[in-house]
Amino acid sequence: MERNKPEYVHIQKGILQPILFGCAMVCLTIAWFTRDSTPQTVIFAVSALFCGLLSAAFAYLSVRDEGDRLSIRFGPVPIFRKSIFYKDITAVQKDRSHFLSGWGIHLTRKGWLWNIGGFDCVYIEIGEKKTLVGTDDPDGLTAFLLSRVSGLGAPERKSS
Repeated sequence: MERNKPEYVHIQKGILQPILFGCAMVCLTIAWFTRDSTPQTVIFAVSALFCGLLSAAFAYLSVRDEGDRLSIRFGPVPIFRKSIFYKDITAVQKDRSHFLSGWGIHLTRKGWLWNIGGFDCVYIEIGEKKTLVGTDDPDGLTAFLLSRVSGLGAPERKSS
């Protein structure tokens, strides 16, 4: 059975992979030089392994149309992924995150941020839940989501 070609696919490479890879190499080097001291060697070797795994998980951020939902996935190791069903989306708009919001996956004052680099993002409301998807194609992703979800306007935000 042949799947339909997705209407939207965007892959953004980020800065997290080289940073995490660098941390893994530093930890591995320290583990090598402290190999006579078992506790430190184990701690730094495990830290190197953990940073190496995260480096492989945060090489890029893939945002893809999956027919009835938007798939958001860090890769190539698919440890962190999220799906948003189009029928559940209540608002979409282009937005920006701040330097202090950082990168990765975490809760910000605007909602859950999924970002691999840069500050452009798309703000998506799913009922009471809010998600920001970092992208270097905010206009394209916003236009695509608005085309998939009819009757949407800009979300009404409460003043803080």
